[in-house]
Amino acid sequence: MEELTKTITMKFKRVELLRDLEQYGYIEGDVMKADAEHLKHGKHQTQDIVQESGIDIVTRHLNLALASCREALYPYSKKPVEDGRVTDDTLTATTEYVIELNVPEDFSETTQDLLEELIHNLLIYYVLYWWLSMTKPEGADKWLAAAEKAEEKIKGALARKCYAMKRPTSPFGAH
Repeated sequence: MEELTKTITMKFKRVELLRDLEQYGYIEGDVMKADAEHLKHGKHQTQDIVQESGIDIVTRHLNLALASCREALYPYSKKPVEDGRVTDDTLTATTEYVIELNVPEDFSETTQDLLEELIHNLLIYYVLYWWLSMTKPEGADKWLAAAEKAEEKIKGALARKCYAMKRPTSPFGAH
């Protein structure tokens, strides 16, 4: 692997993540068949993903999805731990979720753009999976599959950057 000489930062605004969660939650609830009274309640709960009654759960899962994403980005996200570092489980809602990566000198801006989009979606997909596993279990698995696919694409985008690419000296191949 090349020497990691640059640092890039990707910021994910909480308001944007919550807006997407709200839209997906609304659509998931709207397409639910809600003939019986108990199903109507599930529809309401699905659509209320970012409302006051569920926002702490959403925040906890956004934090978990971000931590999982940072770990999946290793070794680019590697950050030395400070001696005596202490953490606790206090719920923290921030206005921005930040990922910093150490990347090679020739890392592409287009790869950073792709990673930003994929990570945004990964965060959304994981939270939707966790939420729907409670409110609409039959709809949850497709979001887990989407999250896993996004994670594979993230790893694939980074893997392409780990090795020097040898280009032929001629556009027509080697002679």
